[in-house]
Amino acid sequence: MALRLSSPAFGPGASLPALYTCQGRNVSPPLTWDGLPPGTRSLVLIVDDPDAPDPAAPKMTWVHWLLYNLPVTAAGLPEGTAQLPAGTHEGLNDWQRTGYGGPCPPIGRHRYFHKLYALDTVLPDLGKPTKAALEKAMAGHVLEKAELVGTYEKQ
Repeated sequence: MALRLSSPAFGPGASLPALYTCQGRNVSPPLTWDGLPPGTRSLVLIVDDPDAPDPAAPKMTWVHWLLYNLPVTAAGLPEGTAQLPAGTHEGLNDWQRTGYGGPCPPIGRHRYFHKLYALDTVLPDLGKPTKAALEKAMAGHVLEKAELVGTYEKQ
């Protein structure tokens, strides 16, 4: 079975409900996963937007959420995750803080990539890494990746 990432709140390629954005409560959507490959020791979740600031002329990928060392016993995260599974660490999003920051695109419909990585190791404590630092630490340890993309455009 392949690694799968899904959400009961939105399907692949579907629009994210406003609840999970700056126009709603700005809470994280519920996520579930299964199909961890053999040898998985930890998981990493990266949520980012490659369409910033304008999908017609993207200039950067905006990071919304970074979690690492999610335990293999976790099968997902609830809506509005307040208590992370034991052992989970957070990295810095592009607002220079930890935690989830919901979609708030200045123009157009953006894509929000929810990427789950199964690693063959538990990463050392990286403090509050940036996405680049986390990806560097993950290099050579990714067993499999699953992706769920949602979209959002401000009303």
